[in-house]
Amino acid sequence: MIVRREATLPAAPGEIWALISDPQRLPAWWPGVSRVEDASAEAWTKVFTSPKGKAVRADYTRVEAEPKQRLVWRQELEASPFERILAAATIEILLDRSNGGTHVTITLDQRPRGWARFAPFQFRSAGVRQVHGAIEGLTGVFGKGA
Repeated sequence: MIVRREATLPAAPGEIWALISDPQRLPAWWPGVSRVEDASAEAWTKVFTSPKGKAVRADYTRVEAEPKQRLVWRQELEASPFERILAAATIEILLDRSNGGTHVTITLDQRPRGWARFAPFQFRSAGVRQVHGAIEGLTGVFGKGA
């Protein structure tokens, strides 16, 4: 399942890159992230807070980075609570200079496993909320562009 959202923000690619390439800054723009633990440029743990107030951890690894252009990270699923519902999950963020700003594209690529394969609408809806929330988070930081 692939979900993609795009927006043009009134900021230079370098400004946006400084935010998206720093895992410690994820709580400022990625939906639901309350904090980041054990962060380096190559790996980190996002801590989400569930609607019931429970902390849920998800580990990520940076797999590709082209400064000011492209960033890809993968969710590490083995031995995690997500292993039962996901076979693979990656996020790709593309930055492209645009008139007066930067065109941002965020793509979530998730391969469901188990029961999630039989609930495509719910699964896709959750992915849409996540990617839409990330674009809204970036818009909140940088403002609305063209």
